This record gives sequence, C-alpha cells and structure tokens, in this order.
Amino acid sequence: MEKQRYERPMIKKLESNMPNKFGMRTEYRPMTHIDNVAVKDLIDEYGSPLFVISEKTIRNNIRSARKAFETRYPKVQFAWSYKTNYLDAVCRTFHQEGSWAEVVSGFEYDKALHNGVDGSKIIFNGPDKTEEDLNKAIKNNSLIHIDHLDELYAISEIAPGLNKKAQVAIRVNMDTGIYPMWDRFGFNYENGQAWDALNKIMRTDAMELVGLHTHIGTFMLSPNAYAVAAGKLADLAIGIKDKYGHEIKYIDMGGGFASKNKLKGTYLPGTDINPSVNDFAEAITGALINSNFKPDNLPLLILETGRALIDDAANLLGTVISNKRLSDGRRSTILDVGVNILFTSFWYDHKITPAQPFTQYAEDTVLYGPLCMNIDVIRENISLPLLNKGDHVVIQHVGAYNMTQWMQFITLRPRIVMIDPENNVHVIRERETLDRLLEFEKVPDHLKTFDL
Repeated sequence: MEKQRYERPMIKKLESNMPNKFGMRTEYRPMTHIDNVAVKDLIDEYGSPLFVISEKTIRNNIRSARKAFETRYPKVQFAWSYKTNYLDAVCRTFHQEGSWAEVVSGFEYDKALHNGVDGSKIIFNGPDKTEEDLNKAIKNNSLIHIDHLDELYAISEIAPGLNKKAQVAIRVNMDTGIYPMWDRFGFNYENGQAWDALNKIMRTDAMELVGLHTHIGTFMLSPNAYAVAAGKLADLAIGIKDKYGHEIKYIDMGGGFASKNKLKGTYLPGTDINPSVNDFAEAITGALINSNFKPDNLPLLILETGRALIDDAANLLGTVISNKRLSDGRRSTILDVGVNILFTSFWYDHKITPAQPFTQYAEDTVLYGPLCMNIDVIRENISLPLLNKGDHVVIQHVGAYNMTQWMQFITLRPRIVMIDPENNVHVIRERETLDRLLEFEKVPDHLKTFDL
C-alpha cells in the first residue's frame, strides 16, 4: 500500500462564495471536464499543453451579443475580428452565425477569402494596406476603412484604372474621456482632420463614402465612452447629409469590449466588475437613437467585437513539471505552459484551476512556465492547493490573441482542439514539428559541414 503524504492540520474558514479583501474566492471543485469531455482524456490523447475551444460557447456568445443589440436597434451586423483569433474553424463558426469578416492586413484579407467570405462582406481596416491589397479590395467591392491621407491618395490613383468606385469609410479617433487616447489611427474628430478627409472623399469620383468607423481602445471598461463616440460619429454623418445631401450606409463602432478576464492590478474578478455586452449595447444604441437621425432612416450599426466573444470559449490545459521553494521561502510550481503560448498572462491574472481532486490545504504560489527566461511567469501569486508532478491545470479565458500572438520560442507550439456541440473533439491545428520549421530554413553550402 502506498504511503500517504503527510499534511499538517489546519483550520479552514468557510466562505459563502464571496470574494475576500484580495478579490479571491475559495475554489471548491476541480475543473475535470470541458463540455463533458474529461480533461485527463484530452491530455492523454492530444498531449500537454493543449488549447481546447468550445464551439458551443462561441455560438452562445455571438447569439447573446446579437440579441443584446438587435433588441435595442433595428439594423445590426457583426463582423468577426480576425486578429483576435484567425483559426479557420473559429472564423467559420462566426461566419456560420452571420458575422462578416474584419481584417487588418493583406494576410488576413486573403484568409477571409479563403474561408469563403464574399469580398463585399469584408471590412478592411489597418494602416498598412499595400497597393496590391487596395487593388484586390476595390475589385472585390470590400469596405475599405481609410486610416491616413497617403492611403486616401493611393485609392484616388488606383480606383480610376479599375473603372470602379472604391467603397470607403474613414476611421475617426476622438476624445471619449478615456486616456491615453488612441489617436495614432485614423483622423481626429476634434481638430478637423476627419472633416478634411471627408471633404476630399466627397470631391472625388474615385470613391463612394459608405460609412464611418471608430475603434476607441481595447479591453474598455467604460460603456459611456462608446456613447460619446457614437454621438460624435452621428454628428459627422448628419453633417455630411446637411452639407452634401449624402447619406452614409453604416456606422462601425469597432470592438474593444472587455471580456470577463481579470486585469492585473484589480482586486475583484472580472466576472463581477467588467461591463457586460448588454451594458455596451445600451450605451451605443441609446446614443444613436437619441441623435438627430430620422427614426425611419437609421444607419446600419456594425460591431467588430472580438475578445468578448471568444475569450471564455477557450481553455489552455497544462501539466506540472516540478515544485520548488524560492530563496525567500515562497512556493513555486513550474508548468509546461510558457508565456510564448500564453501572451496574455502579461496583462491578465487568468483563473487557473486544478483538473483533479485536491485537498483543502492551499498555499500562495508563483506559477512559472518552462522557458529559460526570467519573464516566464504565468501568475505572480495565486492561492492553489499543493500540486504534484504530473498533475494537470486548466487556464481559463485564453481565446483572444494567444493563438495569433504566440511565438515559436524554445518550445514548439501545441495542438488546438475544438469540442463541437455534440461533444465530439476535432483537431483544428496540429502541433508544430521540427521538420515543419526546417522547411523555411536555408543553409549556405559552406556551412553545411563542420568538424568538432
């Protein structure tokens, strides 16, 4: 019979699922299953670390978001933000739910076409659109959101040669009371840059002004900032109608809605304090409806929501490599999950839960990844039960940006699986291999041999 591990006696304070003064709840249960599939079975079959995406959660999220806006405003269209997560399986799930594509590079534009999105349903944002990109977007009747005057002049030169009018909007930056202000993108509202760009567009035959766009920030915690932005875009649209007799077709409010992740430096869990999609919907739609648009002639409202729709749909499974005591006596646990695949650990205190039953004894712990870099810290401090080598953990809310900003650094990138609504598991991206990486390398002849 295996000898039982000694655990010192302890008195545990009972809590009624309320946060303590440090914003932490007591964990009562391990996270042993994701969509009714056992975490241990997933790791046994597909390896560790492993990203696991819930298709059911994605569909529930986009349907709830659409309901939040469509019950408040008559014309709403979502566009999936490719930079947030551009795995084909993820993108196509959103497209099946009616979302257009929102892209910020030629690579992402081609990926949207590859996924079967009609060119007229692709919104092309970003400051770096090449002449080749603009040619393709104009030919496909895509919605080009102009970021700067050089881009405006380039479209003026390219479109006439294609005998087509470019379908354009301008990106507008503005003071919404949130600082620092995102004024590096687009044309400023307050200093007249936006009107300067609009006047140039309205006085050329190369472009048709079809919309106005803004994206005021990321992980926004103030719905009122969106109300201010929507009101200013509405004023611009009405000003265009008064000056030129021209009606825009849509107002694009961008994305940036906060997910339920917990930002570093905050005390309470994000699930308790971050605004909901309903909060953002109320602010945006209320501002548009209360503006001077005619009630029977409201523009289409476009949302480019990314993080808030995908973050909680993905988990990252990991395994304990080792435990040790630091020089100051703190307990540390090393996982096989590094910051190279969990980029957002620099910004969030991700919720991390053991994937097997655990004892009531818990200790403040530093969680490290496997990389030989001192910055490879998954959590600087977290209260966890004692974990042994080979135990598994589930890192939650990892769906946004980790699978687009990850790096091949020291370790190879892992598999990604998706669980469908019938609880079937599908590999949607294979793990990297050395052979795959070597395909891109070339060695000069004089370096091919050596003698040690």
